[in-house]
Amino acid sequence: MTTNRTFTMLKPDAVENGHIGAILDKINAAGFKIVAMKYTQLSTRDAQAFYAVHSERPFYGELVEFMTRGPIVAAVLEKDNAVEDFRALIGATNPAEAADGTIRKMFATSMGENAVHGSDSDENATIEASFHFSGREIF
Repeated sequence: MTTNRTFTMLKPDAVENGHIGAILDKINAAGFKIVAMKYTQLSTRDAQAFYAVHSERPFYGELVEFMTRGPIVAAVLEKDNAVEDFRALIGATNPAEAADGTIRKMFATSMGENAVHGSDSDENATIEASFHFSGREIF
């Protein structure tokens, strides 16, 4: 079953580089409605929990360090076919391989600092949104 919601985070590099407004403009222009959003910073414990699926991978420590180095913008987005459409909008993890016009092509600097996270499945979108937002924070 597909849902009409997905989860995203504008990562510390995008925030540091002043790209919040431009990225949100692209999200809105692509037809997504923002139904929850917050400006926050992940603690080490939060980042470890959020990325626990990668805990055995060699990049895990660097990922946690990166994601805790500064503020993020967490958001829940709504649109028909939200997960798939948002994954297309953000582009490939490696910005060098991302299609022209995608968020990562425009705003990411490397595979590690790739500007934005997007849920990879409907199930993960629900889990990730619930990690960052209570039910009363999603409209």
